[in-house]
Amino acid sequence: MSNKNNAIKDEVNISKLYGLEATLPKEEFMQKYKVKENGLSSQEAEENLHNLGFNEIKQAKPKKWYHYFLESLLTPFNCILLGIVAILIYTDIYLPPTPSYANIIVIAILVLASTLLDFFEEYRSNKAAEELKQMVATTTTVIRNGEKIEIPIREVTLGDVVLLSAGSMIPADLRIIEAKDLYVGQSSLTGESDSVKKTVESELSLDNLESIADLDTICFMGTNVISGSAKGIVIKTADSTYFGKVAHTLTVGKPKTAFQKGIESISRLLIRFMLIMIPIVFLLNAWKHDIITAFTFAVAIAIGITPLLLPVILSSSLSKGAVRMSKKKTIVKKLDSIQNFGAMNILCTDKTGTLTEDKIVLEKYLNINGEEDTRILKHAFLNAYFQTGLKGNIDEAVIKRGLENEMGSLSENYQKVDEIPFDFSRRRLSVIVSDGTKKQLITKGAVEEILTICTMVDYKGEVSPITKEIKENIRKMSKSLNEEGLRIVAVCQKNDVNHTNHFSVADEKNMILLGFIGFLDPPKESAKESIEKLNHAGIRVIVLTGDNAEVTRCICNKVGIYSKNIVLGNKIDKLSDMAVLRLLKKTNIFAKLSPIQKARIVRLLKESGNVVGYMGDGINDSPSLTNSDVGISVDTAVDIAKESADIILLEKDLNVLLDGATEGRRTFVNLMKYIKLATSFNFGEVVSVIIASALLPFLPETPIQLLVEGLLYDFGQLTLPFDHVDKEALDRPKTFSIKSLKNFMFFMGPLSSAFDMLVFASLWFIFQVRDVAMFQTIWFSYSITSNLVGMHIIRTAKLPFIQSNAHKAVYISSISLILIGILVPFTGLGKLIGLVPIGMEFIFLIFAITLLYCFIAIFAKKIYIKKYGEWI
Repeated sequence: MSNKNNAIKDEVNISKLYGLEATLPKEEFMQKYKVKENGLSSQEAEENLHNLGFNEIKQAKPKKWYHYFLESLLTPFNCILLGIVAILIYTDIYLPPTPSYANIIVIAILVLASTLLDFFEEYRSNKAAEELKQMVATTTTVIRNGEKIEIPIREVTLGDVVLLSAGSMIPADLRIIEAKDLYVGQSSLTGESDSVKKTVESELSLDNLESIADLDTICFMGTNVISGSAKGIVIKTADSTYFGKVAHTLTVGKPKTAFQKGIESISRLLIRFMLIMIPIVFLLNAWKHDIITAFTFAVAIAIGITPLLLPVILSSSLSKGAVRMSKKKTIVKKLDSIQNFGAMNILCTDKTGTLTEDKIVLEKYLNINGEEDTRILKHAFLNAYFQTGLKGNIDEAVIKRGLENEMGSLSENYQKVDEIPFDFSRRRLSVIVSDGTKKQLITKGAVEEILTICTMVDYKGEVSPITKEIKENIRKMSKSLNEEGLRIVAVCQKNDVNHTNHFSVADEKNMILLGFIGFLDPPKESAKESIEKLNHAGIRVIVLTGDNAEVTRCICNKVGIYSKNIVLGNKIDKLSDMAVLRLLKKTNIFAKLSPIQKARIVRLLKESGNVVGYMGDGINDSPSLTNSDVGISVDTAVDIAKESADIILLEKDLNVLLDGATEGRRTFVNLMKYIKLATSFNFGEVVSVIIASALLPFLPETPIQLLVEGLLYDFGQLTLPFDHVDKEALDRPKTFSIKSLKNFMFFMGPLSSAFDMLVFASLWFIFQVRDVAMFQTIWFSYSITSNLVGMHIIRTAKLPFIQSNAHKAVYISSISLILIGILVPFTGLGKLIGLVPIGMEFIFLIFAITLLYCFIAIFAKKIYIKKYGEWI
């Protein structure tokens, strides 16, 4: 029993929860629970759903609107602001003889505005994401009203009859009532990698049940079918299932991305900065102004450093990014994965369907001497037709070619006796069939694995011992065909198997080699160009395949993926993690890999600092999809692959993937525009105000003016998620860096601060403004104007307005807010917060210094890019 199973064993009494359903014979179970094999009626299903609810685990249920609202209200910044309001109630209302509500009202408006904006954006974006997910929602097949229908897993209810096949997700806890060689993967619950056989009748008594591994008649929600087929009755749904009972003990989802950690780091940094700033600014001003004024000014300064609308911009950017990606055939299941998609610098993929057409054709069926022989096709047909695992392209190609050669009657003349399912360690599959007189065990699989179980060869009906020379000749023929791009599968059989009807891997020995079949899966015409585009976009493509080296090399050479060596899976197992990492630096092609080996490579690439995408659509891809930073699958993938993926492509094409990655980068760039703008300008302004408050005999702005100014400026940036992004900014993967943000803030912040000081000096020494309200008004309007015009300088590494233009929504919002910043002093609202009308000479001054700032900032931008090699 695994450690994971031990950890949760005590929490769920297996015998009590499942004992009766698991150990009762099928007929007694059907009678006791009044189960109908033809399924529920639509009315019964609706009644069950009404009474029991949807089949959703509590932890995974969609949030209600009030959950989103509370999360938006109780952000760290809002909590601090609400704490400040509590203090201001004492200092502004309780202490003074004449209460003042202005500061409290403005902060309340700030909190309410950021909360409502974040709430509506977060709620809307998550709803949009849910709608997109429904496009690729995992479904299951049930019998309702006596007919097979596909329904979403969440609509499965008690008593439903569920049909299972290879690749299916188990939608609820089921009692198996029919099964054909059913093997289930339970690693998501137990941690055990081996598949478990499920049967109709249990061989265990109620007293012998100790763990879920003992329950051979029960399939559990959250597990998946590896091979075989079955029919099961839903006995538990949602939180009543074993998965529901232990969901809180299971590690669900992926660790936080570098971007998420970076956002949290910024928030913590700014909160600490706020808490440090308040006492410093208070002490600097307490000796010149009354204590209450000094305190509220310090609070306003601290608030001014924070990008209050960061959660709003974040939700808006991810939401709009997901919608844009959906228009390019890319469905985002998890919004947070968008940034990782844009940051991806390594893509690991299999070659089938991605690099090739995924239209496998059986080209050759050859005996051991390389001659065409229909006996080989006949045995391959019987194996492919009767196996009940997931029928892949190879099986479909065999069946198609067999039917073309009029072998359809074989399915009537033979009956299946048993099956030994495929697994990735044996790399072969066996079926046992009978024609009524004798039984045959027929096996097909990888050439080397088949050779290890064969002791004889059959050439045109003559059986002889297999020799070293014969084996070597077969290997040479196989390699020669591989080099032509043909995938080779060997076929063998034996007849002396009449002693039993139940077979195991141990029976795959002393086999007779018949020959091999060759398949052609030509490379896509677009693959080479797609690989070049990915490489140009800074994404390295690494091929991880279960195929042999020769076929892989042939395909990879045709599509432009080159590697000095092709590393095989058996070599990986012998190497330490460090040695594998050294290989990964110079190797782009890995062949004959098992799913565990693929997952190990993905993990090592990720741990070495790369952002790794993995593209897969099979049962064996689930571990790698989970291990990667961004799991990518397609809408035609098996259920377990779609559930494990973060991104679903509606078309299995590298060009579609590149379009999606580009949109991820676009989303990241627009988000970083806001973060860099907010932190650098806010930092510069706070420095300016602190210096001015120390030098001037009055405050350069009142607390309420600072708060209103910050609010207007933030509103002016709400349209940034719509903004255009320069093509050059999308050429390379984008990753979040605190160091880069600090460099930007400390470079551009002091520059904007220097121009603030130029405004102060002009007003004090040239215009000799001594009227406090006039001074504060001019600086209020200048701050809004310079920041919103400066936004157009910061948003692009190019020359703004000439080489790069913003989206019209950005122009409209910035022009509108600049006009509001100039006109507010002439309104009643301006008078309420202490602003006064200003003359044209001061409006001219505001725009003149703003224009000067733009010219200097453009030159500063060139210096910054030359020094740090980046901009946004």
